[in-house]
Amino acid sequence: MTLNIKSLPESPGIYKFYSKGKIIYIGKAKNLKKRVSSYFGKSFKDRKTHQIKKLTEKIEIFSTSTEVEALLLEQSLIKENLPRFNILLRDDKTYPYVHFSMDHQFPSISMKRSKHAVSKNFFGPFISAHSVKSTIKDLQKIYQLRNCSDNTFKNRSRPCIEYQMKRCSAPCVGFIGESNYLTDVISAQEHLSSSNKKTILLMSQKMEKLADSQEYEAANEVKKKIISLKLIQEEHSFDTSLDSVDFFACTSKLDRTGACILSVRDGKIRGTKTHYLKGNYLDDIDNLFQSLIFSYYQNLFSLPDKIILTNKLKNVDLIKDAIEMKFKKRITLSSKINSQSKKLSKLAILNSNQAIENKINQADKYQYAISEISSLLGSSKNLLSIEGYDVSHHSGKHGVASCVRFTNKGPEKSAYKIYNIPKALAGNDIGSLEYVLLRRIKKVNINPLPDIILIDGGKLQLEIALQVFKKYIKKLPLILSIVKGTRRVRATETILSENGVIEMPKNSAGFIFLQQIRDESHRFAILRNRKLKLKSVKRSELDSIKGIGPKKKRALLSYFKSIKAIKAASIDELCLVDGINANIAKKVYNLQN
Repeated sequence: MTLNIKSLPESPGIYKFYSKGKIIYIGKAKNLKKRVSSYFGKSFKDRKTHQIKKLTEKIEIFSTSTEVEALLLEQSLIKENLPRFNILLRDDKTYPYVHFSMDHQFPSISMKRSKHAVSKNFFGPFISAHSVKSTIKDLQKIYQLRNCSDNTFKNRSRPCIEYQMKRCSAPCVGFIGESNYLTDVISAQEHLSSSNKKTILLMSQKMEKLADSQEYEAANEVKKKIISLKLIQEEHSFDTSLDSVDFFACTSKLDRTGACILSVRDGKIRGTKTHYLKGNYLDDIDNLFQSLIFSYYQNLFSLPDKIILTNKLKNVDLIKDAIEMKFKKRITLSSKINSQSKKLSKLAILNSNQAIENKINQADKYQYAISEISSLLGSSKNLLSIEGYDVSHHSGKHGVASCVRFTNKGPEKSAYKIYNIPKALAGNDIGSLEYVLLRRIKKVNINPLPDIILIDGGKLQLEIALQVFKKYIKKLPLILSIVKGTRRVRATETILSENGVIEMPKNSAGFIFLQQIRDESHRFAILRNRKLKLKSVKRSELDSIKGIGPKKKRALLSYFKSIKAIKAASIDELCLVDGINANIAKKVYNLQN
């Protein structure tokens, strides 16, 4: 299988299963990772799922912003590819469709729910039942199709109110012939399956002719139909303002490049293609796009009217001229993203990033970050080890310090350590750090020092760390401190060394990795600090009073709610608690003095 399932996103989208180069199943998911993973669990679910698991050789995914978009895209791709398992597999959900009863002499139009479009007489799925009902109503206004049941149709002797409202041509009583009625049905179906530009053009021409012949009322009726027709088109399209356009998006991270080509035709997403390249090709962005464009377009038929690039090129005109020369067609090519194309541009960028994520794992990310840090520090080592230290206390009490260790493989949790800070030093961050580092140095023979020591703190913390290590260690590790930014904004944080600030891009993998180590050391210290605090709360001054056990202690705390309230109570008030006599109440009362 060519895709690591663990790397799948938890976003909505569609997935395609391939066998011998052919798509055997297309599905949609609210959570791609969970849904696709469900097919490849150890348990046997059913024969069909087992067959898919057995036959699948490759998986492709496409992320969307919402599950609704995933559904509409899934259905579009199923209609185009007709994968054999989509006919057989079951789905627990049903969706609303526009249905034509083509087995009848005068077909009706209605809403039907189905798990998938079981025949070519189903059009959809739609976003909601409301949108289907609205579409049917508009189609009736334009083509005057019946929406009654076959039994009602059979027993009518005169036109119903739908005819009076001009939403039905009354075939039930012979007001329209079978041939003309079927022409209207076919026109309605064509509208649902295409952009209907030609239909709108013909209706516009008809409206102009009626207006020229001063048949204004009839012209106005045609105008209403055009408006209704456009409304239906908007309901069924992804974005009707985008008719024939391809989006090209390229992104790079971790020294990899991802590319996505997203095609839109007639206002609907028709397909997508992604590429994964090792290395950062954004440094030569023009050549990258030239290669992508001319490998993607093989003939004039596949060429859109417009190409939108999410990256800015140095020489866009060069590509325009080359396209015109090859295909004898001048197209619009732009990197300007307006409000109409913003949503689809984001989808293209999302999937270009996902092309990279699908090919890398967490270990690759750690290795890349380590390599970047080595490069920035002028080191040739690619297998650095880093220990992060942080001190934590609560108002000068329960002082602890943490040590976490990371390598190119990520966190080494077996090397994590907590140091309890003596009460005399609790609240003294500099003294606490010195104490911890001295303890660490004593274990050097058993546990060798890492390549880098990372301290959470500023210049003072860095100086004490340097002072301690220089005094006792001949070959010093690189000692760094990470300084909190203005108002604790992460983007304003800096990395300090003995020689001053280390210039490191804030969005670089290395900088983010050092922040992660600092955050982990902070989390580990806070966790221990809270446990000590909770333990101290559980043990109170009441435990020192003879005659008060767990039961009486619970009774007192239940009655007074806190140790402070118990100490403030009078002897008479204390005696009101079950199990507390005058002798014990007096001992408790004496805690105040």
